[in-house]
Amino acid sequence: MVPYAGWEMAVRYDGVIAEHLAVRATAGMFDVSHMGQIETVGPAALELLERLCTNDVERIPISGAQYTLLLREDGGVLDDLFTYRLEAERYLTVTNAANHERDLAWFQSHAAALDVAVIDRAADYAMIAVQGPLAREIVQAIANAPLPERMTIGTRTVDGAEMLVAGTGYTGEDGVELLLAPADAPAVWDALARRGAKPAGLAARDTLRTEACFHLYGNDLSTQRGAIEAGLGWCCRPAGGYIGAQAVAAARAGGTAELLVPFVITDRGAARPGDPVIGGGVVASGTFSPTLDVGIGMAYLPAAKAVVGSEFEIDVRGKHRRARVAKRPLLKV
Repeated sequence: MVPYAGWEMAVRYDGVIAEHLAVRATAGMFDVSHMGQIETVGPAALELLERLCTNDVERIPISGAQYTLLLREDGGVLDDLFTYRLEAERYLTVTNAANHERDLAWFQSHAAALDVAVIDRAADYAMIAVQGPLAREIVQAIANAPLPERMTIGTRTVDGAEMLVAGTGYTGEDGVELLLAPADAPAVWDALARRGAKPAGLAARDTLRTEACFHLYGNDLSTQRGAIEAGLGWCCRPAGGYIGAQAVAAARAGGTAELLVPFVITDRGAARPGDPVIGGGVVASGTFSPTLDVGIGMAYLPAAKAVVGSEFEIDVRGKHRRARVAKRPLLKV
């Protein structure tokens, strides 16, 4: 157990490799109750979210989900988010735990002159992510109706508890995320465990998301990095209209000095976040892949070197390790 953003978080239960491989082969579950939630309700809810979020919120259908960014005026990334449209004028946005209070204040400050309510719902939801090839089967066995498809959300009863079930996740596998009352979470967790979902901790969550090349705020994203250099231009609508849009347009047109790329270690060992790249650049995320049996990660490299197949070296605790830029994602599932 480790402290994180005011929570005690499980790093591992019975071993990172076993937990990681269970998610890839059958199903694992993660207690992600540390994530924050912001509800946006009212006639101007869409107007507010279109102003704050880089993606095209207007295109989210009712019961739909969308990945997006929250930017400063200079283009620095404040957070990466998932927004769900629960009703025509009601949205739920999931924030990263360490950024929740800042995100909430950002939402509230820009909502002041609009006909919209911004509600902190972080204390109202526990979250359990069930991921893997058998994840849906395990949850479906104790659900009252067919589960929502990928990138959709809906209300269901699971093991007798009413909750939101979303077809989203952070591992690259199929699965669902359950948003439920905190009082109901322990019993639902136990019910899922009895049906074969293996408890998995933060360490396995990190190795899984790195194989899938999913960004981690604080590693791959920060206020010092922009959407284009992070490879997230695809979720920034070209028409603009959101905070930070001018900075994104400038970076898109003129390029950036560095770009975030996935890599594999061609030597032995694994790189870690913060390890310098010889000749310029830095490792943003680095770990050992239990699936691929090799060191992997994502690094910011000079733009000229950020091409698939390009080779470079990383200073790993004083030893130079050879690496190669790879295709995204590092693991296809």
